[in-house]
Amino acid sequence: MWPEDNAWVPLSVLLDFILPLPCFPFTRFAFSPPWLLILLAAWLLAGASWAAGSAGASASANAGAGAATASSPASVQDSPTLRKIRDTGLIVLGFRVASAPFSYLDAKLRPQGYSIDLCQQVIAAVKKRLDMPELEVKLLPVTSATRMPLVGNGSVDLECGVTTNTSERQKTQAFSLTTFVAESRLLSKRESEVRTLEDLRGKAVASTIATTSIQFLHQANQAHKLDLRILVGLDDRDAFRLLQTDRAVAYAMDDVLLRMSLLTAPNPAEFVISEEAYSVEPYAIGLPRDDAVYKALVDGVIAGLYQRGEIQAIYKKWFLSPIPPRGINLQLAMSEAFKKVIAKPTDSPDPALYR
Repeated sequence: MWPEDNAWVPLSVLLDFILPLPCFPFTRFAFSPPWLLILLAAWLLAGASWAAGSAGASASANAGAGAATASSPASVQDSPTLRKIRDTGLIVLGFRVASAPFSYLDAKLRPQGYSIDLCQQVIAAVKKRLDMPELEVKLLPVTSATRMPLVGNGSVDLECGVTTNTSERQKTQAFSLTTFVAESRLLSKRESEVRTLEDLRGKAVASTIATTSIQFLHQANQAHKLDLRILVGLDDRDAFRLLQTDRAVAYAMDDVLLRMSLLTAPNPAEFVISEEAYSVEPYAIGLPRDDAVYKALVDGVIAGLYQRGEIQAIYKKWFLSPIPPRGINLQLAMSEAFKKVIAKPTDSPDPALYR
């Protein structure tokens, strides 16, 4: 369940549309002077309260919590994250405002999506583990540039968006079991006949700031001497707009997000997604590092959804059915790679395991 209709929403949700945080220099964000730290603290405390999850989520999470680690004072005491949640009386959930169908805002500015549903299950399990049914949930909007720093510095307890688990990212944060498997591809205008990396030689290509796709473009540009002009969007909509307005001849991003962009475009027939995939992207929930007890709880919830088959209904809800607010249906069948994850859960960042 969500807050009542008259519950207030953090101003930062609205500011995320008007003044995206990536406009701040990244290093300045990471090493803020005292006044910026005070501002960040005020921002974090401005989140809205998220009510208890549904009865169905609670039941599933209870089973998942039992599959994780035994509920005992010692296990909670051994978890910095659970101790913090218990002592402060709140858990902070990071969400994306416009990354449908994984994490996006509904008409009342409340987060919804596939990743949000999974995190609802986790929150119900945390409430049970701590015996805190009235645990407060703070909703914190994050962007592709701010999500990992906020998890890394402990400001976010669950990052519920579209984040790929990589070995490099594991240096600053942890990840749950894989929750989805995507592939990076190119989106281009049909008339341009740009379908491969080689077709991009000497041309402008767009992607989104602080994503694995932008990293791939830089690596491919150097390795193959493509002489690319890489344009960076502040978010996925901004990057897609660079292609729509012909400032770029292609847009590199994960295939599921490209499909969503097309379905929301006024002229989807004008665009085509490349047949060739350039990378494998195992998505996961972002977690604080060096907290095995907390990670085990989260992984236990997800593994339980897989083992009991409940993930099938959640997947169907967001990828095979009309989703709000416009009733768009991705009609995206579950990939063989994700079926393998469900049969044998893993938190590996190694792309080879998903091929």
